Formats: sequence, structure tokens, C-alpha cells
Amino acid sequence: MSGTSSITTEQLRQWDKRHVWHPFTQMQEWERDEQVIIVKGEGCWLIDTDGRRYLDGVASMWTNVHGHCRRELNDALKEQVDRLEHSTLLGLASEQSIILAARLAEITPPGLDRFFYSDNGSTAMEVAVKMAYQYQVHGGHPERSRFITFRNAYHGDTLGAVSVGGIGIYHTTFKPLMFETVQAPAPYCYRCELDCNKNSCSMECADALEGLMKVNTGKVAGLVIEPLLQGAGGMIVQPAGFLKRVRELCDRYDILMIADEVATGFGRTGAMFACNHENVVPDIMAISKGIAAGYLPLAATVTCDKVYSAFLGSYSELKTFFHGHTFTGNPLACAVALKSLQLFEQDNLLAELQPKIARLKQHLDKIESLPHVGDVRQCGLAAGIELVENKETGTPYPWEQQIGISVCLEARKRGVFTRPLGNTVVIFPPLVISNSELDMLLDVLQESIRFVTE
Repeated sequence: MSGTSSITTEQLRQWDKRHVWHPFTQMQEWERDEQVIIVKGEGCWLIDTDGRRYLDGVASMWTNVHGHCRRELNDALKEQVDRLEHSTLLGLASEQSIILAARLAEITPPGLDRFFYSDNGSTAMEVAVKMAYQYQVHGGHPERSRFITFRNAYHGDTLGAVSVGGIGIYHTTFKPLMFETVQAPAPYCYRCELDCNKNSCSMECADALEGLMKVNTGKVAGLVIEPLLQGAGGMIVQPAGFLKRVRELCDRYDILMIADEVATGFGRTGAMFACNHENVVPDIMAISKGIAAGYLPLAATVTCDKVYSAFLGSYSELKTFFHGHTFTGNPLACAVALKSLQLFEQDNLLAELQPKIARLKQHLDKIESLPHVGDVRQCGLAAGIELVENKETGTPYPWEQQIGISVCLEARKRGVFTRPLGNTVVIFPPLVISNSELDMLLDVLQESIRFVTE
């Protein structure tokens, strides 16, 4: 196989079905269908082997910030690859990882300025969980081994990250392999498990969380939360003030607060980090996805001096954090991440987001009136449209009907690529999406929802 230019689309499809196991995909159904194969990207668009163009409605799994093949990012990658492709951080320091950490320290919440690099959201959360527990051990509290988590939470697919997750369809199979957690009710206002009305609710879910903290006093190492937005759980948006209340409760009961900003970080919510909206500073924060603008795998677990200092001691004390990854602090990924941060400033991206966020809301207000749209949820430039069989009762479509999948397939025929979360259609475009592209994205989704449900 000396060259690739002569390989046909059909040959690629055959090899894909024969050799590639796709994530979160029922492969029996995948092998039955004719799949789209992407070969190129331009701005907010993906282009397949036949030259067809698709608006990237999910930012290539929630990672893309500045569009595909942005010239400045390409140049930064090319420049770095000619200097150094990779060098380990075990026993050596690396220029790009140092500069990136210093730059990130200028924009992360105050006091979060110690960066432990890894390569994706799951590993960043795995680091956070181990770091929090070892912190407790060094503080003389090995009995503090539990974690408070939330239902509908998703923190990744390695076993530690799975253990602190709360989505049954993803996690139940692996229960025998998971450590036990204390699971709190999530503020899913449309389907409140405490039967509260979102228009008159006084955040009873936060009261329930405090009750769990009281019962488990002295046993908890940390609380894990996706701030403002539970992404994979269905784009579930927390009510204003909930995150701040969680921070206050963690302080009151002496529990480390771990914020999973993997999906919400780097502008997605309209601020650089979701925690900024309520002036919350967690003790540990996981970042990934948008950090390298969707170019290369990169992540970091960020913490404060209080946590970092607990790991300092003589070699013989064995206080070292015995954790690491082969490609930790990869220079290529760090170089792109640095250029991405420059583009945030150069393009005034956070300010430019605000009218797009308002424009998205205008579209969503129209979509919410459709007869089979039960709930619309928005957080910055991210949204979820929950489809229901009966709008009055909120009765969901049966899982096996694959309504969300059907809507997304219809949208793909119309030139928009997105992926559902069950019956919830996801909107998560690159942050640089233009007004006309945003209009197209929402118009196509509205048409596709009507076509499938009506």
C-alpha cells in the first residue's frame, strides 16, 4: 500500500467495516449502512471522499474552537515538528509545556496554577481522583476514600472516571469493576427526581446534597462536578447559583471540590471557564478538549498550592504522585495550545461569542414551540433539544425508536453533522461559527425534527 490517492471510497468503507471498531457505536448497525468518510476540513466544515460538505455541528466531539485547518495553528504545528516532536517529562523539562503552563496560569481561576499534564479528559479526571485521595492520605486521613458524584454525570471512560460517572447505559455493565461513590441528585429541572417545579424550586437538590455530606462527614475525599452543564448526560443545565452553593458546601464540610471543565472550558459557556460565571474556584480542575483547539490530544489536571504542597517531602517519605503518561506535555500539542490562546486574544473570541449566544437562543425559542420538543437547554454556545413522544406529559420516545439518531441522519442529508444523546439533539459548533452558518445549523435541525417527528 505505497500510496493512498488511488484508494476508492468503497475500498475505504470495506476496510473500515472489516478493521475499525468505532466508539459508542453498535457495529452491527454500522456495518449495515453506507458510512461517510471525512478526508478534509475547512473552517466549520467537514468534507467527505465524494466532495460533499457537512457543517460540523458538534465541533468534532466538542473539541474544535477556531475551525478546521486554521492557518496559524497549522503553522505552529509545522514549526514545532521541525524542532522537536516529543520529549518525556520524566526526568527532563520541555520548553513548550513550561510556557503553556505559565500562560494557562494567567487565565485559570485564581490560585489554580499547578498543572499535571495528560492526554484526554478521561485521564485528566483519573489524575484528579487519584490526586484527591492521595492528598487525604498525606494529610493523615486514609479513611476519606469516598467521592460524591452526581446522577447523569459523565467524566470519561477509564475505570476511575467511570466510577465517578452516573449514566446507567454507559456505566452499569462495569459496576463490578468500579469503586463505590455517594451519588447525589442532579439538578435536571425538566425531569426532577425530587418532583420539584423548576419555576418554584428552591434548589432542594442542593439541600439533598448537604444531607449526604452530613451523613458521610469524615469519609469523603472529594466532590466531582461538571460545572453549569452536564454534557453527555443530555446537555443538562444547572440553575443559576447551584455551582456556588456546591462550593460553599464543600468548604463547610471540608471536601475537595473537583471541577470537570473538559467540555465546558475554553469559551464554550461564554466565559473562558464555566466556574468563572459564579466566581467559583475549585480545588482541582480538569481541562482538555478545546485546550488544543481540536488538533491534538492534550489535557491537564490543575490544582492549587494547598494540594500540591501535600505531595512535597523527602524521597524516602514516598509522597511522590506515582502517576504519568507517555506523551505527557507533548510539545506538538502544547505548541498548538499556545497558538490557540493567542487566537482567543487576537480574534477577541469571548466578546465575539456573546451575540452568537443570543442568536442561538432566538432560534431555540422557535424550536421549543415544536409539538415534539419537550425541553430546550442552553449554556453559552452549547445546547440540547430533548424530543418527547407527548409534550404535555413529557413522555419520552422509547429508546429503541432511535428518534435522536433519525433526526441527526436527516440533518446529515441536509448538510449538517451532529450526534444525539439518546432523545436529545446536541448543538455544539466550533466557536468561530459565522451567523449564517449558525442560522443554517438551527434551520436544518428544526426542519429535520419536524420531518422525523411530525
